[in-house]
Amino acid sequence: MTTSPRVPELCAGDRLTRAEFERRYAAMPHVKKAELIEGVVYMASAVRYDRHGWPEGVLAAWLVYYNTLTPGLGRVSNCTVRLDLDNEPQPDLMLRLPPAVGGASRIDADGYVDGPPELVIEVAASSVSYDLHQKLGAYRRNGVREYLVHRVDDGAIDWFVLRGGAYERQEPDARGQLHSTVFPGLTLDVAALLRGDLLALRAAVEAGVAAAGAAHAALVQRLAAGQGSGPA
Repeated sequence: MTTSPRVPELCAGDRLTRAEFERRYAAMPHVKKAELIEGVVYMASAVRYDRHGWPEGVLAAWLVYYNTLTPGLGRVSNCTVRLDLDNEPQPDLMLRLPPAVGGASRIDADGYVDGPPELVIEVAASSVSYDLHQKLGAYRRNGVREYLVHRVDDGAIDWFVLRGGAYERQEPDARGQLHSTVFPGLTLDVAALLRGDLLALRAAVEAGVAAAGAAHAALVQRLAAGQGSGPA
């Protein structure tokens, strides 16, 4: 009688192919978050309420406000993304356009996101996090068009926009707001986010959508027309 070899444990710092990373990850269902970034395994430590859970929840609510006004988008949290052979991150949040309306990613046969989402969001402790170094480089190289990082300890928001193959950090406008270049009307009130003011976040989104007018209406129309082509 022969037995199959035991699958090695997934350990932070391992250098693996994407296939081997997925094999080990699948064999460890108790592990809730592991990522392959530039061929290196990163594993999340215990998540704190105030430094990750709460700010992620606030950002999730912000996306819900926009998604409610823009049905048909792919809005998910903690979902594995197959970017390339060396990078398989698990972003805290993402917002995707469906392929039917020009989105660059798709849902593959295994149920994973394959390709770059239009907007990726990460909650990081500070500027020393790999979210702003190794992961930023991987997202840029693979064509993630917008990348938002909430640096909780620093009390700061970095919203990068991909232009000419490089990320440019946006600066808030005179009202202290940041605006998506991909999703018409998606507006972030930075101060409201930092203080966790959900009502102000919703108001900024509603005003942004109203200001976007025809551009947002056109996106909604395109999304409605493409809903018959499968999941976003």
